[in-house]
Amino acid sequence: MHALATRLFPIGRSLTGSGVRETLRILQEHIPLTMHEVPSSTAAFDWKVPKEWNVREAYIVGPDGRHIADYRVNNLHLVGYSVLIDREMSLAELQEHLHSIESQPDAIPYVTSYYAERWGFCLSHNERQSLKEGTYRVYVDSELKDGSLTYGELVLPGSSKKEILLSTYVCPPSMANN
Repeated sequence: MHALATRLFPIGRSLTGSGVRETLRILQEHIPLTMHEVPSSTAAFDWKVPKEWNVREAYIVGPDGRHIADYRVNNLHLVGYSVLIDREMSLAELQEHLHSIESQPDAIPYVTSYYAERWGFCLSHNERQSLKEGTYRVYVDSELKDGSLTYGELVLPGSSKKEILLSTYVCPPSMANN
């Protein structure tokens, strides 16, 4: 189980996208999951399946050239469903798009924006407080498109006609305690 968790932990996942499919394919190596695709905009009770989101790369470059909040280092650094951006900006402007938790100064929060097209980064409050004045480059190479939500299903027949439903999810990413 530890080896499996170690393999799954770093995969970038959200409600939709290639990370979910990769995760489910890995789980299929251990259990016979059937994968299903539900198109974007499909109504599901009081909810609508969002667009599919995939990230190739995302980071902030500080005035000193150092990478900050790099998605490849920790996929929680990027606000879920962040849209494409490649811009330089001041620290004051950047701060409007940063998320941290003052009461948990070493934690990276998990923030999403499924239905509002925006971008943002999450970092520890300690790191956020250490940012210096200057010009920052913000880079998010992501794709938001009509696609599908992928889910896995496993039916285990029993000796009774009664049905028991167990439900879980494979998102959010890298949150072993969620």
